[in-house]
Amino acid sequence: MNISVIVSTYTKDRWNDVLRCVESVKNQTLKPYEILLILDPIDDLIDFYKEKLPNYVKIVESDGFGLSKARNKGILESKGDIIAFIDDDAWADKYWLERMVENYSDNNVYGVGGKIIPVFENRRPKWLPQELDWIVGCTYKGMPEVKSEIRNPIGANMSFKREAFEIAGLFKEEVGRYGKKLLSGEEAEFAMRLKKIKPDAKIIYDPSAIVYHKVPKSKTKIRYALKRAYYEGYSKAILSKEYKLKMEKSYLRFLMLESIPKKFREVQINHVAVILLIILSAIIGNLLVRMKY
Repeated sequence: MNISVIVSTYTKDRWNDVLRCVESVKNQTLKPYEILLILDPIDDLIDFYKEKLPNYVKIVESDGFGLSKARNKGILESKGDIIAFIDDDAWADKYWLERMVENYSDNNVYGVGGKIIPVFENRRPKWLPQELDWIVGCTYKGMPEVKSEIRNPIGANMSFKREAFEIAGLFKEEVGRYGKKLLSGEEAEFAMRLKKIKPDAKIIYDPSAIVYHKVPKSKTKIRYALKRAYYEGYSKAILSKEYKLKMEKSYLRFLMLESIPKKFREVQINHVAVILLIILSAIIGNLLVRMKY
Protein backbone atom coordinates (compact mmCIF):
# COMPACT_ATOMS: atom_id res chain seq x y z
CA MET A 1 0.00 0.00 0.00
CA ASN A 2 1.53 3.28 -1.12
CA ILE A 3 1.29 6.18 1.34
CA SER A 4 0.91 9.84 0.38
CA VAL A 5 1.60 12.35 3.15
CA ILE A 6 -0.06 15.75 2.96
CA VAL A 7 1.18 18.87 4.73
CA SER A 8 -0.29 22.33 4.21
CA THR A 9 0.74 25.85 5.18
CA TYR A 10 -0.37 29.39 4.50
CA THR A 11 2.66 31.41 5.64
CA LYS A 12 6.42 31.82 5.20
CA ASP A 13 6.71 32.27 8.96
CA ARG A 14 6.53 28.51 9.45
CA TRP A 15 9.41 27.72 7.10
CA ASN A 16 11.54 26.10 9.82
CA ASP A 17 8.57 24.13 11.08
CA VAL A 18 7.66 22.92 7.58
CA LEU A 19 11.25 21.80 6.93
CA ARG A 20 11.38 19.87 10.21
CA CYS A 21 8.00 18.30 9.40
CA VAL A 22 8.87 17.07 5.88
CA GLU A 23 12.29 15.81 7.00
CA SER A 24 10.65 13.75 9.76
CA VAL A 25 8.30 12.24 7.16
CA LYS A 26 11.16 11.56 4.75
CA ASN A 27 13.09 9.69 7.45
CA GLN A 28 10.36 7.18 8.35
CA THR A 29 11.13 3.49 8.81
CA LEU A 30 8.32 2.94 6.30
CA LYS A 31 9.06 5.36 3.48
CA PRO A 32 6.20 7.40 2.04
CA TYR A 33 5.42 7.12 -1.65
CA GLU A 34 5.23 10.92 -1.85
CA ILE A 35 5.15 14.06 0.30
CA LEU A 36 2.92 16.91 -0.82
CA LEU A 37 3.01 20.47 0.52
CA ILE A 38 -0.23 22.30 -0.27
CA LEU A 39 0.02 26.10 -0.32
CA ASP A 40 -2.51 28.91 -0.45
CA PRO A 41 -2.74 30.37 -3.98
CA ILE A 42 -0.26 33.21 -3.39
CA ASP A 43 2.53 33.50 -5.96
CA ASP A 44 5.09 34.85 -3.49
CA LEU A 45 4.37 32.02 -1.03
CA ILE A 46 4.65 29.34 -3.71
CA ASP A 47 7.89 30.77 -5.11
CA PHE A 48 9.37 30.95 -1.59
CA TYR A 49 8.77 27.26 -0.83
CA LYS A 50 9.78 26.10 -4.30
CA GLU A 51 13.14 27.79 -3.80
CA LYS A 52 13.65 26.56 -0.23
CA LEU A 53 12.35 23.01 -0.03
CA PRO A 54 14.19 19.86 -1.15
CA ASN A 55 12.98 18.35 -4.42
CA TYR A 56 11.49 15.26 -2.78
CA VAL A 57 8.56 17.47 -1.71
CA LYS A 58 5.86 18.00 -4.33
CA ILE A 59 4.53 21.56 -4.06
CA VAL A 60 0.86 22.02 -4.96
CA GLU A 61 -1.17 25.23 -5.21
CA SER A 62 -4.53 25.00 -3.47
CA ASP A 63 -7.74 25.95 -5.27
CA GLY A 64 -8.57 28.45 -2.52
CA PHE A 65 -7.90 29.45 1.06
CA GLY A 66 -8.43 27.42 4.21
CA LEU A 67 -7.29 24.10 5.66
CA SER A 68 -10.09 21.96 4.25
CA LYS A 69 -9.55 23.28 0.73
CA ALA A 70 -5.84 22.51 1.07
CA ARG A 71 -6.46 18.97 2.31
CA ASN A 72 -8.99 18.35 -0.45
CA LYS A 73 -6.54 19.55 -3.09
CA GLY A 74 -3.92 17.23 -1.62
CA ILE A 75 -6.29 14.27 -1.83
CA LEU A 76 -7.02 15.01 -5.49
CA GLU A 77 -3.32 15.46 -6.37
CA SER A 78 -2.00 12.48 -4.42
CA LYS A 79 -1.57 8.94 -5.75
CA GLY A 80 -1.26 6.80 -2.61
CA ASP A 81 -3.62 4.05 -1.48
CA ILE A 82 -3.45 5.61 1.99
CA ILE A 83 -3.46 9.37 2.51
CA ALA A 84 -1.90 10.61 5.75
CA PHE A 85 -2.11 14.14 7.15
CA ILE A 86 0.22 15.97 9.51
CA ASP A 87 0.24 19.63 10.56
CA ASP A 88 2.96 21.95 9.29
CA ASP A 89 4.14 22.69 12.86
CA ALA A 90 4.26 19.02 13.85
CA TRP A 91 6.90 16.35 13.28
CA ALA A 92 6.63 12.58 13.21
CA ASP A 93 8.24 9.86 15.27
CA LYS A 94 10.29 7.67 12.92
CA TYR A 95 7.85 4.74 13.33
CA TRP A 96 4.78 6.91 12.66
CA LEU A 97 3.80 5.54 9.25
CA GLU A 98 4.82 1.98 10.06
CA ARG A 99 2.61 1.89 13.16
CA MET A 100 -0.25 3.58 11.36
CA VAL A 101 -0.25 1.31 8.31
CA GLU A 102 -0.22 -1.87 10.42
CA ASN A 103 -3.84 -1.13 11.31
CA TYR A 104 -4.97 -1.35 7.69
CA SER A 105 -4.36 -5.12 7.67
CA ASP A 106 -8.00 -5.24 8.78
CA ASN A 107 -9.95 -4.59 5.59
CA ASN A 108 -12.72 -2.88 7.54
CA VAL A 109 -10.37 -0.16 8.79
CA TYR A 110 -10.81 2.98 6.70
CA GLY A 111 -9.11 5.53 8.92
CA VAL A 112 -6.36 5.64 11.55
CA GLY A 113 -5.31 8.39 13.93
CA GLY A 114 -2.44 8.50 16.36
CA LYS A 115 -1.20 10.21 19.49
CA ILE A 116 -0.27 13.90 19.33
CA ILE A 117 2.16 15.01 22.03
CA PRO A 118 2.36 18.75 22.78
CA VAL A 119 5.81 20.34 22.83
CA PHE A 120 5.50 23.74 24.48
CA GLU A 121 7.72 26.56 23.29
CA ASN A 122 8.31 27.46 26.92
CA ARG A 123 6.72 25.12 29.41
CA ARG A 124 3.17 23.90 29.91
CA PRO A 125 1.24 26.80 31.48
CA LYS A 126 0.08 26.06 35.01
CA TRP A 127 -3.51 26.87 34.13
CA LEU A 128 -3.77 24.32 31.28
CA PRO A 129 -4.92 20.84 32.40
CA GLN A 130 -4.32 17.85 30.14
CA GLU A 131 -8.08 17.48 29.74
CA LEU A 132 -7.97 20.61 27.55
CA ASP A 133 -5.03 19.71 25.29
CA TRP A 134 -7.46 19.56 22.35
CA ILE A 135 -7.28 23.36 22.48
CA VAL A 136 -3.70 23.16 21.18
CA GLY A 137 -4.53 20.38 18.71
CA CYS A 138 -3.21 17.46 20.77
CA THR A 139 -4.34 14.23 22.38
CA TYR A 140 -6.15 15.05 25.62
CA LYS A 141 -6.97 13.30 28.86
CA GLY A 142 -10.25 11.52 28.36
CA MET A 143 -9.25 9.92 25.07
CA PRO A 144 -8.46 6.17 24.99
CA GLU A 145 -5.05 5.19 26.32
CA VAL A 146 -4.84 1.97 24.30
CA LYS A 147 -5.63 1.08 20.69
CA SER A 148 -9.37 1.60 20.25
CA GLU A 149 -12.09 2.17 17.71
CA ILE A 150 -13.07 5.86 17.71
CA ARG A 151 -15.44 8.20 15.92
CA ASN A 152 -12.77 10.38 14.32
CA PRO A 153 -9.06 11.17 14.57
CA ILE A 154 -7.50 14.58 15.28
CA GLY A 155 -6.33 16.30 12.10
CA ALA A 156 -2.68 16.77 13.05
CA ASN A 157 -2.18 12.99 12.97
CA MET A 158 -4.60 11.06 10.81
CA SER A 159 -4.89 8.94 7.70
CA PHE A 160 -7.62 7.45 5.54
CA LYS A 161 -7.79 4.94 2.74
CA ARG A 162 -8.26 6.62 -0.62
CA GLU A 163 -11.34 4.46 -0.91
CA ALA A 164 -12.88 6.35 2.04
CA PHE A 165 -12.90 9.56 -0.01
CA GLU A 166 -14.24 7.72 -3.05
CA ILE A 167 -17.13 6.49 -0.89
CA ALA A 168 -17.92 9.61 1.15
CA GLY A 169 -16.47 12.51 -0.86
CA LEU A 170 -14.03 15.16 0.41
CA PHE A 171 -13.79 17.24 3.60
CA LYS A 172 -16.59 19.75 4.17
CA GLU A 173 -15.00 23.15 3.68
CA GLU A 174 -17.50 25.17 5.72
CA VAL A 175 -16.19 23.81 9.01
CA GLY A 176 -12.43 23.78 8.37
CA ARG A 177 -9.78 26.14 9.73
CA TYR A 178 -9.46 29.34 7.73
CA GLY A 179 -6.33 31.37 8.54
CA LYS A 180 -6.80 32.61 12.12
CA LYS A 181 -10.52 31.83 12.20
CA LEU A 182 -10.46 28.83 14.52
CA LEU A 183 -13.21 26.72 12.99
CA SER A 184 -12.82 22.96 13.26
CA GLY A 185 -14.67 19.70 12.87
CA GLU A 186 -14.03 18.70 9.26
CA GLU A 187 -12.42 15.44 10.40
CA ALA A 188 -15.39 14.60 12.61
CA GLU A 189 -17.91 15.49 9.90
CA PHE A 190 -16.11 13.39 7.30
CA ALA A 191 -15.78 10.39 9.62
CA MET A 192 -19.46 10.52 10.58
CA ARG A 193 -20.48 10.85 6.93
CA LEU A 194 -18.33 7.84 6.05
CA LYS A 195 -19.92 5.75 8.82
CA LYS A 196 -23.37 6.84 7.71
CA ILE A 197 -22.72 5.56 4.19
CA LYS A 198 -20.65 2.54 5.21
CA PRO A 199 -21.66 1.47 8.74
CA ASP A 200 -19.05 -1.33 8.95
CA ALA A 201 -16.15 1.08 8.36
CA LYS A 202 -13.79 1.27 11.34
CA ILE A 203 -11.65 4.21 12.43
CA ILE A 204 -8.85 3.30 14.83
CA TYR A 205 -6.90 5.32 17.36
CA ASP A 206 -3.40 3.85 17.75
CA PRO A 207 -1.32 5.68 20.41
CA SER A 208 1.89 4.07 19.12
CA ALA A 209 1.62 6.19 15.92
CA ILE A 210 3.09 9.37 17.37
CA VAL A 211 3.62 12.91 16.19
CA TYR A 212 4.88 15.87 18.21
CA HIS A 213 3.06 19.18 17.93
CA LYS A 214 4.71 22.52 18.58
CA VAL A 215 2.73 24.79 20.90
CA PRO A 216 3.92 28.42 20.56
CA LYS A 217 3.58 30.99 23.33
CA SER A 218 0.67 32.61 21.49
CA LYS A 219 -1.43 29.46 22.08
CA THR A 220 -0.73 29.29 25.80
CA LYS A 221 -2.78 32.33 26.76
CA ILE A 222 -6.25 32.15 28.30
CA ARG A 223 -7.57 34.50 25.62
CA TYR A 224 -6.58 32.06 22.87
CA ALA A 225 -8.09 29.12 24.77
CA LEU A 226 -11.43 30.89 25.15
CA LYS A 227 -11.47 31.86 21.48
CA ARG A 228 -10.63 28.30 20.45
CA ALA A 229 -13.39 26.94 22.69
CA TYR A 230 -15.89 29.46 21.29
CA TYR A 231 -15.16 28.29 17.73
CA GLU A 232 -15.31 24.65 18.85
CA GLY A 233 -18.85 25.25 20.06
CA TYR A 234 -19.60 27.18 16.87
CA SER A 235 -18.35 24.33 14.66
CA LYS A 236 -20.16 21.63 16.61
CA ALA A 237 -23.43 23.57 16.35
CA ILE A 238 -23.08 23.35 12.57
CA LEU A 239 -22.41 19.60 12.74
CA SER A 240 -25.28 18.97 15.16
CA LYS A 241 -27.79 19.96 12.49
CA GLU A 242 -27.02 16.67 10.75
CA TYR A 243 -25.33 14.39 13.28
CA LYS A 244 -25.77 13.26 16.88
CA LEU A 245 -22.64 14.32 18.76
CA LYS A 246 -22.41 11.51 21.29
CA MET A 247 -18.65 11.88 21.78
CA GLU A 248 -18.97 15.52 22.89
CA LYS A 249 -21.67 14.59 25.42
CA SER A 250 -19.51 11.77 26.75
CA TYR A 251 -16.52 14.11 27.08
CA LEU A 252 -18.64 16.70 28.92
CA ARG A 253 -19.83 14.00 31.34
CA PHE A 254 -16.20 12.99 31.90
CA LEU A 255 -15.29 16.59 32.77
CA MET A 256 -18.26 17.19 35.07
CA LEU A 257 -18.45 13.82 36.82
CA GLU A 258 -14.81 12.69 36.95
CA SER A 259 -12.28 15.37 36.15
CA ILE A 260 -13.68 18.36 38.06
CA PRO A 261 -14.51 16.39 41.26
CA LYS A 262 -11.00 14.90 41.23
CA LYS A 263 -9.42 18.33 40.84
CA PHE A 264 -11.50 19.66 43.74
CA ARG A 265 -10.18 16.81 45.89
CA GLU A 266 -6.62 17.64 44.80
CA VAL A 267 -7.25 21.37 45.44
CA GLN A 268 -6.49 22.27 41.81
CA ILE A 269 -9.00 25.10 41.86
CA ASN A 270 -7.32 26.97 38.98
CA HIS A 271 -7.89 23.96 36.70
CA VAL A 272 -11.53 23.73 37.75
CA ALA A 273 -12.05 27.41 36.96
CA VAL A 274 -10.44 27.12 33.53
CA ILE A 275 -12.41 24.00 32.59
CA LEU A 276 -15.67 25.73 33.53
CA LEU A 277 -14.71 28.85 31.55
CA ILE A 278 -13.88 26.73 28.50
CA ILE A 279 -17.22 24.91 28.74
CA LEU A 280 -19.03 28.26 29.02
CA SER A 281 -17.18 29.71 26.02
CA ALA A 282 -18.05 26.65 23.91
CA ILE A 283 -21.69 26.87 24.97
CA ILE A 284 -21.83 30.55 23.96
CA GLY A 285 -20.39 29.78 20.52
CA ASN A 286 -22.84 26.91 20.13
CA LEU A 287 -25.89 28.92 21.17
CA LEU A 288 -25.05 31.90 18.96
CA VAL A 289 -24.96 29.67 15.88
CA ARG A 290 -28.24 28.01 16.85
CA MET A 291 -29.87 31.43 17.30
CA LYS A 292 -28.47 32.63 13.98
CA TYR A 293 -29.74 29.68 12.00
